[in-house]
Amino acid sequence: MQVAAVTKAEDRGWRWRIVNYAGDVIEESAELFGSIAAAVAQGSARLVTLNLVDRSEPTRPWRRVSHRD
Repeated sequence: MQVAAVTKAEDRGWRWRIVNYAGDVIEESAELFGSIAAAVAQGSARLVTLNLVDRSEPTRPWRRVSHRD
């Protein structure tokens, strides 16, 4: 799992977001933080308390094509 800091145009701060390796959002903060570092630090602490195991598979930017002879 990864922790990212995200913001929207209407926000005046940063939120943390926990995302699995498939790109699914697991959880996002409602609280706004003044810096990216503060948001990531709080998100990382939250991830530790969740104690989740990520069994998702990463999405692949390519797909297998069968070749015909």
